[in-house]
Amino acid sequence: MTRVSRPSKEQDARRLTPRQLEILTLIRDTRRRLGYSPTMQELADELAVNKVTVFEHVGALVKKGLLRRLPHKARSLELTEAAQFPDERSTAIPLAGRIAAGLPIEAIEDVETIDLETIFESRYATFALEVQGDSMIDEQIRDGDVVVVEKRQQVRNGDTVVALLSDGEATLKKLYREGRRIRLQPANKRYKPIYATAGEVEVQGVVIGVIRQY
Repeated sequence: MTRVSRPSKEQDARRLTPRQLEILTLIRDTRRRLGYSPTMQELADELAVNKVTVFEHVGALVKKGLLRRLPHKARSLELTEAAQFPDERSTAIPLAGRIAAGLPIEAIEDVETIDLETIFESRYATFALEVQGDSMIDEQIRDGDVVVVEKRQQVRNGDTVVALLSDGEATLKKLYREGRRIRLQPANKRYKPIYATAGEVEVQGVVIGVIRQY
């Protein structure tokens, strides 16, 4: 007999719908700005939905342990310690605007956030590798950079991949299928491409990002 484990309260709390996160954020921001929580009607007006919809979402958030609600009190919504927000994570960095690297442009401030925890989110497993060498320099991948790799074998021509060769060596190259052979192309004229048959190359993953520290 297979036992199906129920998700913990902490796991359940992470499964928020966009609307539930929006309600939590509105409650947080209102309490910070005014010192008290919004009413159900105020939430409904702010979100342009009916009050019944707000009641349903609030009930779900209470059940997930993210909200407390006192009965018979209009402004009783309180966030619990379990409530977490993407814009409050230590990996979230404010995107303050744009800066010109060519001709000067007008400085524009945007209220946005870049979340390093989710920027490389993928439906596949991901892993990271530190780059050694300069064979991919023309793709802006330098020695000492860290590449974020999506662990999959479905590859399009021109993808930058982590390829395991038949001799046990792994290499970072752009992959091209040419008839019955595969070309692993460096992005540096100083290096020659590697040619192999499909059976001699095992794709470990596809590069989806590069991290560089200065």
